[in-house]
Amino acid sequence: MFNTCSDLEPGQRLLVRVDINAPVEDGIAQDNRRFERHADSIRQLLADDHAIVVLAHQGRPGGDSFISLESHAEVLEGHLDQSVQFVPDTYGEDALEAVDSLESGEVLLLENVRMCDDELPEKPPAEHAESEFVQTLSPHVDAYVNDAYSAAHRAHASLVGFPLVLEAYAGPVMAAEYTANSAIQDREFDGPVTMVLGGTKAEDLIPVIEQVDDTVDRFCLGGIVGELFLRAAGHDVGYDVDGTEFFDHQWDDHADTIESVLEEYGDRLHLATDLACEGDDGGRAETDVEGIEKDTSYLDVGSETADAYGDLVRESDAVFVKGALGVFEDERFAHGTVTVLEAIADTDCFSVVGGGDTSRAIGLYGLDEADFGHVSIAGGAYVRALTGDSLVAIDALTSSA
Repeated sequence: MFNTCSDLEPGQRLLVRVDINAPVEDGIAQDNRRFERHADSIRQLLADDHAIVVLAHQGRPGGDSFISLESHAEVLEGHLDQSVQFVPDTYGEDALEAVDSLESGEVLLLENVRMCDDELPEKPPAEHAESEFVQTLSPHVDAYVNDAYSAAHRAHASLVGFPLVLEAYAGPVMAAEYTANSAIQDREFDGPVTMVLGGTKAEDLIPVIEQVDDTVDRFCLGGIVGELFLRAAGHDVGYDVDGTEFFDHQWDDHADTIESVLEEYGDRLHLATDLACEGDDGGRAETDVEGIEKDTSYLDVGSETADAYGDLVRESDAVFVKGALGVFEDERFAHGTVTVLEAIADTDCFSVVGGGDTSRAIGLYGLDEADFGHVSIAGGAYVRALTGDSLVAIDALTSSA
């Protein structure tokens, strides 16, 4: 397995890869849970007199969220309560000069790694290790720490190249996420195991159902993927209306698979019995799925379904959540997601909540993160962990060790 930060000798200059990819408004990065988590990691490293050189990405070239990390430095400063230097360069002369002058206890954030030509191509680690980016920057630091679990499924230079040329370690976030998210593959549970699956992407969740069938006793479905399964079960939902573009293309691409999964695992798949939409008065309206005729967008599971899912959670020994059951950002349609989260918080079951922004609902609705076994900040990597697929950045750390 990989080395962790407890294996590090103190007082080194560390290259620390984090994932502070954030929502962007008016060209400025907005605070999110990832800053808090990685600030905790950096704080732990600073306590051992390390100098911290931070690598991170934001957006993708051509996208609206593809911006400089200058505003990220300000957000990180707020969490660390100390200065974070920023240089708009990654491995040029300005960056190398800033790295070389960094003292113990100081933090430097380099520019968005995805602005480097060497970063994004998916390549074998050995090829990334030979890139100009890796070869130029690595001699200026003593060791490499990967704390970016949520990007661990990406074969990018900053994630897999440096472990081949430097002593490499898993950061606190990386180690904790890996341990918790791999539990479904590595642990045995005495009682029922429930998985709550929601969100927008059927192609992400179908492999999860197929891969964890030996471990999970029942699946509670909601969100867009839940509606697609309702369509496969013969209900008049699961297609686009009112100009939406969530359902039809996924049905065209995955209908056969959805139908076969429903047939094979039907006794373990719990589908919504009612759905919620916006009523004529602008409030929440609920409709039973029996005899339903879709003429509007459904934005949450109904109260009957939420209660049933909550009951299943309360009698479980372990619960894994991937994706939201509804549009929880709108309080009218948070009932399904929040009911499940409250049920988890009420029990002493082993629990992992993850999948993109789903974990945001915990803070948004006043729940205590301490009541959950683990709250993951990962999306794609979390799905990979649930299905047992390897994560290339984890493999790189293991190879380095």
